[in-house]
Amino acid sequence: MKTGFVTAFLLLGVVKLSAQEPADALRYSWLTQNGTARNQAIGGAGVSLGGEFSSLFINPAGLGFYKTNEFVVTPGMALKHAGTDYENNSESSNSSNFNLGATGFLFSTYSPDRKITSSTFAFGVNRIASFGQDLYYKGVNATSSYSEKFLEELRDNHVTDPNSAASDFPFGSSEAFNTYLIDTVQASDGSVSGYRTQADPALGLLQENRVRTSGGITDLSGGFGINLKEKWYFGGALSLPFLNYTRHGYYRESDQSGNPNNHFNFFESDEYLNTNGIGINARLGAIYKPREDIRLGFVFSTPTSYELTDKYSIQITDDLEGYGGAGIKTQSSFDLNNNGYLVSKYRLITPMRLAVSGSYIFHAAEDVRQQKGFITADVEYANYRGAKFKANANDDPTAKDYYASLSDLIRSNYRNAFNARIGGELKFNTYMFRLGGAYYGNPYQDESASLYKASGGVGYRNRGIFVDITYVYTFTKNVDYPYRLEDKPNVPAYIKSNAGNVILTVGFKI
Repeated sequence: MKTGFVTAFLLLGVVKLSAQEPADALRYSWLTQNGTARNQAIGGAGVSLGGEFSSLFINPAGLGFYKTNEFVVTPGMALKHAGTDYENNSESSNSSNFNLGATGFLFSTYSPDRKITSSTFAFGVNRIASFGQDLYYKGVNATSSYSEKFLEELRDNHVTDPNSAASDFPFGSSEAFNTYLIDTVQASDGSVSGYRTQADPALGLLQENRVRTSGGITDLSGGFGINLKEKWYFGGALSLPFLNYTRHGYYRESDQSGNPNNHFNFFESDEYLNTNGIGINARLGAIYKPREDIRLGFVFSTPTSYELTDKYSIQITDDLEGYGGAGIKTQSSFDLNNNGYLVSKYRLITPMRLAVSGSYIFHAAEDVRQQKGFITADVEYANYRGAKFKANANDDPTAKDYYASLSDLIRSNYRNAFNARIGGELKFNTYMFRLGGAYYGNPYQDESASLYKASGGVGYRNRGIFVDITYVYTFTKNVDYPYRLEDKPNVPAYIKSNAGNVILTVGFKI
């Protein structure tokens, strides 16, 4: 990990301002395509396909293929497993969550004798991200300690007054200082020459980290699509994504030396973060049908501009084997901040996206009941380096410098990437069989990450009613850092996670 990744957190007074980091921007940007069960069964592809409710969230030009009204509802259940490797030790954890996928209404008008052959308006909600996960890893580290980030904070803020160390950093360093996990180093004249930690890495520290996350992003969208003489299809959509993310982290370091008199048994950090807010973005797209059996699609998705609020707290608990006083010592940020959270309000701009697509229709016919299936594929470009944090207009210059530094780190540590989705369907009268897959490219400059999806499903359509069921298997490789230091190597936990998602869509032609 580059040293620059942590330098933004060493700005003067930063702990009083915010708890954001570049990883937050990636979490809200590295999103996969979600939609109805039919759309998920074909890998999430659909930029050029059209005629599907998911078009509202993928390429609204596809709404122009409709000639009837429709209502759909899409519940889903995901079972998740995460395997971790940290300091050559493997652990695993499981979690599950319920999702409501693409659900809503669309209304169409059909005028075959007019230039605008048909037009469709749609309104719906879609869960575009789910953050629910239970992650656990542990291992013995003899080179660094989580507590050293408190030493860095005091050092880089040039804190020489113990009273300042005890009160001016109420979201980490002050708790560590007041519980004696961090203590002063005195010069020969009795002045404070620095700080030290009781959690000496040379002891061999058993480090454990459990992170429970929940929440997601729910997209509320309205859009329209028009059909120009069955050749060109144009559409646009406006979305309001509602974001809610909760992270509860339990971190523990314990002495592995076996010495009961070295003034360190264990310390724990209990951190809570809740982020919520609302964003806005738009999608503009087109589909061209040069022949009845070929469709070509394009869509541009603007960056999402979020207005977000963070609430953060931390509690430090330690047992120092009598150092600083007998017994277990605890202090919370609530004790130092008038019983309140650290509250930060800021803006986040997530990347813009461009996608192109092609579809081939088997036994193409204007009457979709006569079609025998299709194959479709999308290629998407995502500008991850373009994500940025912004301070609010009334924030002071220090806050603005902090968010500008975070944005600089995003540009230096992330890269733009390509995503690909492909799928197909075979139709046998009223029954359909589907397969698909997707690949989402690595957004990191110097780290390795990937996400793959494989999917399959069946569908039934008859007498204005349709039912689709899909199973999606997702495999992800990623990394998680329990903490980051400025002047020591940062050791990640390597994560291999998989999820099985069962999705059901029930719809009615009206």
